[in-house]
Amino acid sequence: MSKKFYFMAGLPRAGSTLLSTLLNQNPRFYSGPSSPVLGAMYTAHSNFIGNELYTGYPKPDSVNKIIGSIIENWYDDVEEEIIFDKNRAWCARVPFIEGYIRQEAKIIVPVRRIDEILASILTMIKRNPFQEGQPRINFVDEYLVKSNIPINDENRCQHLLNNDGIIWESLNATKLGVDEGHSDKFHYVDYNDLVDDPQTELNKIYTFLGEESFEHSFNGLSNQHREDDITTYGLGDMHEVHSKLEKTSSDSSEVLPASIIELYNINKETLEFWKEPIKTFSTQTKVVAPNTNQNSYNLFSQ
Repeated sequence: MSKKFYFMAGLPRAGSTLLSTLLNQNPRFYSGPSSPVLGAMYTAHSNFIGNELYTGYPKPDSVNKIIGSIIENWYDDVEEEIIFDKNRAWCARVPFIEGYIRQEAKIIVPVRRIDEILASILTMIKRNPFQEGQPRINFVDEYLVKSNIPINDENRCQHLLNNDGIIWESLNATKLGVDEGHSDKFHYVDYNDLVDDPQTELNKIYTFLGEESFEHSFNGLSNQHREDDITTYGLGDMHEVHSKLEKTSSDSSEVLPASIIELYNINKETLEFWKEPIKTFSTQTKVVAPNTNQNSYNLFSQ
């Protein structure tokens, strides 16, 4: 049976794991952890483009079938008919969905105030101090150590917001999709709205997808598809879901350095571009604006 694929991208610490947990209550749905599908598709795509043997004797139909089959094979063991593939870069790769997978692109994009995301990451780092015998330290501090940058909360936030940090990368991917004209294929889900009124937000998702609505439960929650967080991220509870749906985070003003709060307040309209008109980052800060000049990747054609 041919499966139907939807996609999830968005920002870190914005509720994608919670949303997957809720979607999995629907017996028709499967929503797992972040997958390597898009990375594998992009790697194969790039290999054929740069391969002189392909250039010498191109077979575009075969290439399209090879790359388009990756997602079907990755989820070959999944019985559910509707699958949500999760990768933060999907917004920037809409042509891969429609050109290779050959399905209409519908991407759920969890979002959240950037100051709250920063505060959530800092809180998580402090909740998971390095223990002797762990395979790695947390991925943020690991970057700072390798870059010979002192470990402190300001530097952690600066890294996350600049062009090799996960917040910037996620914002950049989403912004690229917007600039390429794909906004109608995105459905934003604000973390706070999801926590405050989950069934309403889920109903909006069903409407966006064109799927029949489902009555969800918001107690006794559990992430059934846990990643090996300690090995992958150096943070043991990065994708843990609390059994009761409620907001437990501290106010960002109690967690973030004053300099980062100021930085956020100056740039929040640009950082949170899904809510406000696009503006340019203040030149008084170190934050780098999302790069909208990346090349688009054309699919193979005859």
